[in-house]
Amino acid sequence: MSERTPTPACRLDCSSAFQALSKQEKLYAHYLAQASFQGGLIVLLQTSPESPTIFLLLQKVFSSESVSSLKASATEGADGVSSAEFDIFLEYAGLVCANMGNYKSFGDTKIVPDVSEKTVWTIIMKSKAFAASRSDVESLWEACHSAIFDLSARRSELGLGEKGLTTYYSSNCGKSDADLLKDFMQAKDLSPYNTRVFKTVGADSKVTYELRLASAVSSRECAGPEDDMAVLLGDFQHGDCVVRVTRGDYAPLMQRTADNLIKAKEFAANDNERTALTNYVNSFLYGSIPAHKTASRAWIADKGPVVESYIGFIESYRDPYGVRGEFEGFVAVVNKSMSAKFSRLVDCAPSLLPMLPWPASFEKDTFLKPDFTSLDVVAFGGSGIPAGINIPNYDDIRQTEGFKNVSLGNVLSAATSDARVTFLADEDQEAFKKLKSPAFEVQVGLHELLGHGSGKLFQADAGGRLNFDTSTVVNPLTDEKIKTWYGPADTWDTTFSSMAASYEECRAECVGLYLCLVPEILSIFGHDGGVGDEVSYVNWLLMVRAGLLGLEFYSPDTKAWRQAHMQARHVILRVLLEAGEGLVKIESITGEDGKPDIVIRLDKSKLSSVGKPAIGAFLQKIQVYKTTADVSAGRELYQRYCNVTGEDKDYWLGLRSTVMARKRPRQVFVQAHTTVDGDDVTLHAFDASMAGMVESWVARFPSACGDELLKLVEADKHQWNY
Repeated sequence: MSERTPTPACRLDCSSAFQALSKQEKLYAHYLAQASFQGGLIVLLQTSPESPTIFLLLQKVFSSESVSSLKASATEGADGVSSAEFDIFLEYAGLVCANMGNYKSFGDTKIVPDVSEKTVWTIIMKSKAFAASRSDVESLWEACHSAIFDLSARRSELGLGEKGLTTYYSSNCGKSDADLLKDFMQAKDLSPYNTRVFKTVGADSKVTYELRLASAVSSRECAGPEDDMAVLLGDFQHGDCVVRVTRGDYAPLMQRTADNLIKAKEFAANDNERTALTNYVNSFLYGSIPAHKTASRAWIADKGPVVESYIGFIESYRDPYGVRGEFEGFVAVVNKSMSAKFSRLVDCAPSLLPMLPWPASFEKDTFLKPDFTSLDVVAFGGSGIPAGINIPNYDDIRQTEGFKNVSLGNVLSAATSDARVTFLADEDQEAFKKLKSPAFEVQVGLHELLGHGSGKLFQADAGGRLNFDTSTVVNPLTDEKIKTWYGPADTWDTTFSSMAASYEECRAECVGLYLCLVPEILSIFGHDGGVGDEVSYVNWLLMVRAGLLGLEFYSPDTKAWRQAHMQARHVILRVLLEAGEGLVKIESITGEDGKPDIVIRLDKSKLSSVGKPAIGAFLQKIQVYKTTADVSAGRELYQRYCNVTGEDKDYWLGLRSTVMARKRPRQVFVQAHTTVDGDDVTLHAFDASMAGMVESWVARFPSACGDELLKLVEADKHQWNY
């Protein structure tokens, strides 16, 4: 075993918010939570070929006895493992559950037990599950044990083609295949969000792509009056290849999800919620993104609900090509006192948007006042839990109909370590620890509402009509007329593809930094005068430190960034370093332990005079390139700031070595579980530990969905040749 720091586990507490709900609201939340977690199993299949089998093996082992019982058996006798070895195995199990797979949701690197394969097998053999169902356990182990420990080049991290592993595409696919399918889908007006791609090369070298939609229904025939997808299925010639559009991906899990949404509908509070649920169900049954858009419109119209939720194939961060959505679903309860701050921010938004560094013509024609609430998460099914969300991600809805912002309050307030903060100067330690949470709350609010919620996309409709005036609108970077825009079938994601997620997160983070220096905004959050100045400073310090930590998420071997937000924060660090004048300094030192260390210094007196103009100039550029669909200029700019292996690669890779040597594990959240008892719902909480994490997942799936998952694994195993 190597020297290691255990992963901290934190309870995601929602007890007070949940207990305040009526019985009807609790039942509504319960079935939405069930839908989210049942659908969340899809992420196992979206992560790696072996993830579902690992999950089922762990579920079988831990559902047969308590963690303490298994530990007692595993550490007993001369052939037993040590207590420390068992704890590492338990941590591995907890991380697989927390990430819904054996790759980190934040960073996309492989999660591998820090003990030997023999140790893991010894623990499993000493379990009650092995004694009761030896052949089943051996079968599961045989199917996944090699992959668990395999750190060969393509299996060490997620990526497309030779850069890594992905199950969004068969293993024989590369970027050129993704490009070809993008062109096909745009021509057919098909969204990629709920699809996967499987490539077959025939004996005659003819290529066939299966473009498979996620749906409960697998048949090509129309399954009913709400089935709008059957007519789009079939074989289509596209260039020299055939694209076969099918459906039925994850079918049994999509059915489970739809069934729980149907139950939730019985307890919905209003017609908007019922309309949203009806169309979510249609989307999941038939594979229809248009139905999901209809659901999203009803969801936007549902202002100020007590119980908030959203579900579907949402974020494209983990698709290496950046267009296919990972499944997620959440249900949460509104925190009224916290939400009041965000409501005031929304009210002030029309007067704040003109402060951003681009002309009014580059802003949406009308600010569509969204809901912005602070929520306590009851359930989040997926690979990881964010601090804030701005959805839906459909450009056509966001630009003209609106969106919602949510801040996940019990995620923001979750306990963190009191240990010394790495890479900060002594004089910054106390203020950083004290004001980190308030500063992050401000940043999340600005990032979600005025970051993701701002900016216009110049676009032509199907008739060639543009949504801006070509005779008057001028590019502020060149003082010339606008030369590029989005076509009728283009979206932000498909146009900027693999760069889109990080680029957009960078834009939103820059908006937060730029506006957090405005006293009126700080006052909305209750930070006035000198306290406000300190909150702003800590927010900037948070960003600069995150930019340095971002180096952990860069892979020198593949020259690829593995996490969109951290790449974005590193870009911001580089922009601030380029600003010069002593604004940011990164000093390499020798730490108290005699090992290489780093100290970040940020000059508080220069935030407004140097920092803000630098961020403003950069922000204007990335907004203009986004608005005008200028991919080449946007890519050139962005890659310049995130290039770690350029002329100064020795400097950045040297810093990366220190960051890697001193990195600490990212905390995971132990979520509650709900059960229906008579006509009421009981909320079950678990310990803030890896044992609690595992026990929570055993409680969620007391009866196996194993047969369904294994059939799905078996059906596609020929697609993966890593």
